[in-house]
Amino acid sequence: MTDPHVADHEQEAVTGRPSTGLLSRINAPIARLGMYLSVTGLLVIVTIVFYQVFGRYVLNSSPTWTENLALVLILYVTLIGAAVGVRDAGHIGMDSLLVMLPDHLREKIEIVIHILVAIFGVAMVYNGWILGASVGTVHIPNLGLPEVIRYVPLIASGIMIVSFSIEHIIALLRGEEVVPSWN
Repeated sequence: MTDPHVADHEQEAVTGRPSTGLLSRINAPIARLGMYLSVTGLLVIVTIVFYQVFGRYVLNSSPTWTENLALVLILYVTLIGAAVGVRDAGHIGMDSLLVMLPDHLREKIEIVIHILVAIFGVAMVYNGWILGASVGTVHIPNLGLPEVIRYVPLIASGIMIVSFSIEHIIALLRGEEVVPSWN
């Protein structure tokens, strides 16, 4: 039975068949792992910052490495989490405009949107590679780690965004729906 309060395209999404292609079977565990790593990284950041505050105000000796490590981890958490958000449709969208369009036009615009997101992902990979290569011999102060580790999440996130966007395009062309990683 169809709910009269649900728009036609929303009803299709509810009843649409899930994408079961090879790319979906590869991307779903990658996205789930990315989210687990992002949540774990967030907990580590909280622990590091707590340790820094404890060291500063209780021990009167703030550790010097905590701030730099927290900043590096923030890059990993946000960029990998953002890539997973692309797959799970957790990013900001303009659905209110798409709702007013006929189904055939809406699907074409959604494909264009995913192509543009994929192009953005390619730009992330390219620029992350260029920037990482430019600082290959530099080390992060107080950590002793190579500066290039700041650009690894940019490249990884870009690759994931491209793959997730392609998955969405294929699913749209097949009349399928990408099931979020947490289902």
